[in-house]
Amino acid sequence: MSDTRSRRKSDAKPPRAIDPASPERFINRELSWLAFNTRVLEESENENHPLLERLRFLSISANNLDEFFMVRVAGLHEQMKAGVATRSQDGLSPSEQVAKVHAAAAKLMEKQQSRWRALRKDLRAAGIAVLDESELGPGEREQLRPVFMERVFPLLTPLAVDPAHPFPFVPNLGFVIAMTLRRRADGRALTALIPVPSLAPRFLEINPPSPREPRRRERRFVPLESAITLFLDQLYPDHDIVAKGAFRVVRDSDVEVAEEAEDLFLEFQSLLKQRRMGEIVRLKMDAGMPEDLRAFIIRETEADPHDVVHR
Repeated sequence: MSDTRSRRKSDAKPPRAIDPASPERFINRELSWLAFNTRVLEESENENHPLLERLRFLSISANNLDEFFMVRVAGLHEQMKAGVATRSQDGLSPSEQVAKVHAAAAKLMEKQQSRWRALRKDLRAAGIAVLDESELGPGEREQLRPVFMERVFPLLTPLAVDPAHPFPFVPNLGFVIAMTLRRRADGRALTALIPVPSLAPRFLEINPPSPREPRRRERRFVPLESAITLFLDQLYPDHDIVAKGAFRVVRDSDVEVAEEAEDLFLEFQSLLKQRRMGEIVRLKMDAGMPEDLRAFIIRETEADPHDVVHR
């Protein structure tokens, strides 16, 4: 055994020497942050945590990624716009860093989607089912209708997009359902948007139990955006859906506080408003959205195609 170990040590290659003056000595801080967030995501795989705690780690990882683009990637975008040529300590220009960040973030998002699919299976096995529209039967849809009409419908503001009604501004972290409709009476096409209200519950429960009802074996939930599309007949009667898809906007929210500001309260109040109005640094779109509707949204939001991701 000792001979085998000694042979393994002798066969191992010595670590490659790095020139003390080389940028290779350093790890890029943005890529390092993404590696840290990947470690956060890995906690969602740890079966020593309770199931809902693992789901919470997945949520934290997603929120962290939004913040990363809102601040760190937005800063790199500002450097690119200003023509900054200074390289980071690891030898990358701002544009090279953005390219590497997008590649690493895409891999992280793939892992997040994979974890969500796995956790949905685990949740269902534990009696918590998160359903797609296609999994709902007619009876369950009607059970969901009163919940939707009471808790979501009053919060919705459907919008038409036409020459008289230009594409609205979508604030930072705005979540919107876009669709193409056709009026049954004359076949006229209509492009419409429904901003998903942040005050509405993220998931709606089908036939929620009452306090007097015994505990059911399985509780069934529908994502908010799926519930909205299920009841479009309440928002656009006499129309048929031709195409639909959801998108989400992440904007530049990096702010700098002027130390010489006379009134810090007014300064922060102004900066918080700016956070909602910054340029788009990430546009997330449903992978199943039709190409013409996708191109329309990219054009109207004035997003850079390099900042568009499909999920």
